[in-house]
Amino acid sequence: MARFGKLSWVWVSILVIALDQYTKYLTLHDLPFGKMVEVIPNYFAWFHTYNYGAAWSFLADHSGWQKWLFAGIAFIVSIVLVIWLTKLRTSKETWLAIALALILGGALGNLYDRVILGYVVDFILVHWKTDYYFPAFNLADTAITIGAAMLIIDMLFFAKKREKKHD
Repeated sequence: MARFGKLSWVWVSILVIALDQYTKYLTLHDLPFGKMVEVIPNYFAWFHTYNYGAAWSFLADHSGWQKWLFAGIAFIVSIVLVIWLTKLRTSKETWLAIALALILGGALGNLYDRVILGYVVDFILVHWKTDYYFPAFNLADTAITIGAAMLIIDMLFFAKKREKKHD
């Protein structure tokens, strides 16, 4: 089993993909496009929208080539993450493995949307009264963000400790 490193943590990725796709299915079937349903008035709502671009609709207004660019990037990143997971060997790298698995699950959840639907389904809207709306996002985006934050924490605090123990 050691030759597969921390690939066993890919179950986290599968869980992220399943939850992400299930919530997107509910959004597509139960929430009319463009409709906002306030959950916590003035702060949090469900809002069915599509993103044809990347984060914050980057390049969304282009002719469609960006779909394949972002799909290709997600595919390559996913391969890199799987390889990285296989190279992790010690119990001290579990935090890192979970971070990578979260990013992998989020990337694959949005990749599926992009390739199959042609856009990413977003439905979570955080806002402050009517003055500021954070761009809508989904569970895949949330997993990527949490995984990236964990990766930064790992680099800042845990990686140096692991390196010292290997010396």
